[in-house]
Amino acid sequence: MLPDVDHLVYAAPSLEAGIEAMAEQLGVTAAYSGKHTGIGTHNALLSLGRSVYLEIIAPDPDQPPPSEPLPFGLADLHEPGLVAWALAVTGIESRAESARDAGYDPGPVIAMTRALPEGGELRWRLCLRRPVPGAGLVPFLIQWDPGSHPSASSPGGCTLTDLTAEHPRPDEVSRMMSAIGVGLQLVEAARPALIATIEGPHGTVVLT
Repeated sequence: MLPDVDHLVYAAPSLEAGIEAMAEQLGVTAAYSGKHTGIGTHNALLSLGRSVYLEIIAPDPDQPPPSEPLPFGLADLHEPGLVAWALAVTGIESRAESARDAGYDPGPVIAMTRALPEGGELRWRLCLRRPVPGAGLVPFLIQWDPGSHPSASSPGGCTLTDLTAEHPRPDEVSRMMSAIGVGLQLVEAARPALIATIEGPHGTVVLT
């Protein structure tokens, strides 16, 4: 059974390359969604079903260098791939506090907005540590303001059907996941990996 996945994060050296790679693999072309002003990134999105989407994120060459390092290891990224995932929650403040009580700090709750190319804006709150713990396998928490979830307006045709993970120290990662109340199939492997199974126009695609 899938956990409450809000979105998967697919990092690419350039947004154009990421959009092209996903279109080739999945058969759906992601739509440009906007800039993360001050963070140094921009993104494109495609829906993975009801209230789930794939975010393609890349450095934004039109923004000045941000005051903090680019998120998700983008500054040192050489190959595109899944680098993180977000867990959809309600009551994000209390959920974060419960995780801290259980021994895991998911990071502070931060309110964010992003202007949309067609006008309007998205509003959400998240807890995101840098770097993302567990080599990106431990999800960050996110809560959208009502009516803001982007999956409804993103290009459709794909559905997330499974999400699993691999890590050299699975017990360590499982403890962090348990503290935030999420279960994910996690097996021991030589290298960390987030593995998504997606059904779409090109059939079953395994994305890592």
